[in-house]
Amino acid sequence: MLKNITSFLNPNYQNLNWRTVFLALFLIAFFIRFPFFFRDYVDRDESTFIIMAQSWVDGHLPYTQLWDLKPPMTFLFFALIIKVFGKSFIAIRFFGVILVALTALFTYGIGRWATSQKVSFWCSVFCVFLLSLFGSLQGVMSEHICTLFFVIGVYLLLSKESRGWYFAIGILFGLSVMSKLNMAYPLLSLAIYLTWGALAKRQFWHNFQRLVFMGIGFAVLLALTATPYYLQGEITTWWESIFEAPLAYSGSKQHSVIKTLPFVFVILGLLYAGFASKVIDFKSKPLQLLTVITIGILLSFMQAGKVNGHYLIQLYPFILIAAGIAISKLPLIKKKYTAIIVFLFVLLPAEAYVEYVNIISNKIEKGTFFNGEGIDVPKYIIENEIETKNIFFTEYHIGYWVLDETPPTKAATHPSSITREELFPFMKNPRKTGIEELHYILEEIRPKTIIARKGKKIFDKKLEDFNSYIDNYLEKHYKLIKTIDRGLIYQRL
Repeated sequence: MLKNITSFLNPNYQNLNWRTVFLALFLIAFFIRFPFFFRDYVDRDESTFIIMAQSWVDGHLPYTQLWDLKPPMTFLFFALIIKVFGKSFIAIRFFGVILVALTALFTYGIGRWATSQKVSFWCSVFCVFLLSLFGSLQGVMSEHICTLFFVIGVYLLLSKESRGWYFAIGILFGLSVMSKLNMAYPLLSLAIYLTWGALAKRQFWHNFQRLVFMGIGFAVLLALTATPYYLQGEITTWWESIFEAPLAYSGSKQHSVIKTLPFVFVILGLLYAGFASKVIDFKSKPLQLLTVITIGILLSFMQAGKVNGHYLIQLYPFILIAAGIAISKLPLIKKKYTAIIVFLFVLLPAEAYVEYVNIISNKIEKGTFFNGEGIDVPKYIIENEIETKNIFFTEYHIGYWVLDETPPTKAATHPSSITREELFPFMKNPRKTGIEELHYILEEIRPKTIIARKGKKIFDKKLEDFNSYIDNYLEKHYKLIKTIDRGLIYQRL
């Protein structure tokens, strides 16, 4: 067994080709992510994307029936899966594996322009690990989607020169930005770098033409996303929801740039040390390109005022290659330590092992691999014929999808959006405050059933007025009829 693992850790790198590398990356990604195929949700954002996508499949453009603060390509990714495979957690999570494997594959491709096949391969392997472990990354996040498009675009930027390919690169960058708007920061950094390079070269017009075609490709993609809204007379909704709303949200947040500075300084410090010591070749165009993109991504973190775990998905492919080059120049590990290295490598996906145990336990206890309150609570509701009209999930809102219901209002699409008053104008919400919205849901819509989570405040614990209001309302007008694990089912009196 140890010998087999050791041979995997030290393959014949000369025999590697794209197909072989993809197969290896896919198998690793599948093994790590498979036990999470059956989870109700890993991150609440994924649930929101699914609900928004279902609304689109049902014939409603994003932001017209339901609303979320993400560009439409994220919802389109989920909508296409649902349209083809129906309501399938397995299909969605399987395509998450494809996203991760392809992102790692093109990380390998980029690495081949900057370093050896061996270093590139291991950068791609660790890309799979970092895009699948440590936090809420086992679900399918918007960062997974936007990063794949951007990584492919960067690979083509290094390997292709014709204007047609630059047009395609522009489309890919457009898809990335229209999946997660903060990718505009690395794109802008990249555009400045490429423009400066064109000015510095003697063949300025030739290089500038290619950049123009890239810009045209980007503009075409934006126009394609706007077209269905224009045809339905909703072009204002498209503009306000995709571009104005994020600016309003960004301007109102409580997060401070200062909180991101330690992380930013560490990454920039390591890059500087690598270049200054000549461990990393600053004259290498691919490494210059990756550094510029990294700086752009770090700027987007600073603008957001925080560095969530899933934000790092956008960063990993671009810093792994420089890190891999630096590590490859360290002294070789002695053979006597091989067993320790193998043990640590096998131990790395510990989260996956724990989840394998969880799904097997769930199968034994409940007869199904599918688990989580977002599945068990709706199942109980269906079996006991509990009223679902206008049901209000303050937690486990993937339950709307399982029950074939929709949130009571646009603001309730993601439960936390009820408190984001600065976004109400872009939802075309007649209520002005979050408390008014909550009052409208509870007093006007009057859901017969409300779902909450045991041991957790319904809203952020800092929002005492929201929590006090809904806690008192539940106490007066609802009774707790069932507790399923941590899921609480309340029924109106």
